[in-house]
Amino acid sequence: MAKKSRKPFGQVLREKRVEKKYSLRKFAQLVGISPTYLSQVEQSNVDPPTADRVKRMAEILGEDVDEWTALAGRLTEDLPDIIHEAPKAVPDLLRAVRGLTADQLRRLREDAERMKREGKDEEQ
Repeated sequence: MAKKSRKPFGQVLREKRVEKKYSLRKFAQLVGISPTYLSQVEQSNVDPPTADRVKRMAEILGEDVDEWTALAGRLTEDLPDIIHEAPKAVPDLLRAVRGLTADQLRRLREDAERMKREGKDEEQ
């Protein structure tokens, strides 16, 4: 399965910021970074910011936090803990589902949520 090319984080950020009519200065202020740094990020002259800052940017712009975090090459703060809870099983699961369609992944997630609920029902 070939990887589809995607726009760099900085380019997507700039397009969405402009689309939502935020000035560079105002957006930087809302995120808690300098306008100079924001400009450097948008031009892909520096690495994307931390996952927390990417999350803030996504929230301000009304975008999906997980998608933006992945686009920035970061992990949301809960994922390392989830992986450490089952350091062999979780990576094995991720490798097994790689290449599934979005619909297949959604169905798999729904099945996992059902199994979790059923497990809780059995405990009671």
